[in-house]
Amino acid sequence: MSWNAKYAVGILLTFILLAAVMLYVFPVIYFITGVKAFTPANFSYTRIALWTVLGLIFLYNIFIEKNPFLIWKEKKYTTLFYIQAVIALYLTCSFGGAFLNLIIQLLTHEGMSSKLVQISSVFRNNYLLIIFTCLTAGAVEELLMRGYIQPRIEKIYNSPYTAIVGSAALFGILHSTYGTIGQVLVPFFIGIVFAFFYKKYSNIKILIICHFMYDFVSMMVMNFMDIKHLSAF
Repeated sequence: MSWNAKYAVGILLTFILLAAVMLYVFPVIYFITGVKAFTPANFSYTRIALWTVLGLIFLYNIFIEKNPFLIWKEKKYTTLFYIQAVIALYLTCSFGGAFLNLIIQLLTHEGMSSKLVQISSVFRNNYLLIIFTCLTAGAVEELLMRGYIQPRIEKIYNSPYTAIVGSAALFGILHSTYGTIGQVLVPFFIGIVFAFFYKKYSNIKILIICHFMYDFVSMMVMNFMDIKHLSAF
């Protein structure tokens, strides 16, 4: 099997496994636990499922690809650069995402994602679950979508722009289970921003930190305010 074929299979496997978790993990967990309710414990199991996907892709990389998981070697930067980069990325994603959400709501009069409202109730004052969820999103999604998928798409098509748009599109599609246009286009926008950054600076740790921070702030806002009155989510 050629390198491109191995990379293509790895990308497809990653997307299928993540999509399966997003679509079917709750029914499976309900069946295993016997608790057919959206509880903090059941939600925690879904995050463990995402870590399992990351582990499976690591195994595929070790035994099939037999190449470094991160094809692009990590570049080192100063602490000041880390701080500036995280702040810049956070502000870009926050204001850009909020503006995009506003445009979508003005054009479509889209309602609130029922799934997001349901999730927000599980996180109420459950700070350990909030941290675990944000850490999972930051580490798993960045390692897979930017660290793993983006460089391999670029290798296959020999095009950095195809890799940027392609990885961002997959990122957006995986969020479609929330059931709204905004929950697809905003992640797609964030995926574009993160992918451009990763291509230019080749540092996945900064993206993990920023992703964690973005989700953590959002969830803390949801924790203290009524999500139904927030246009940014």
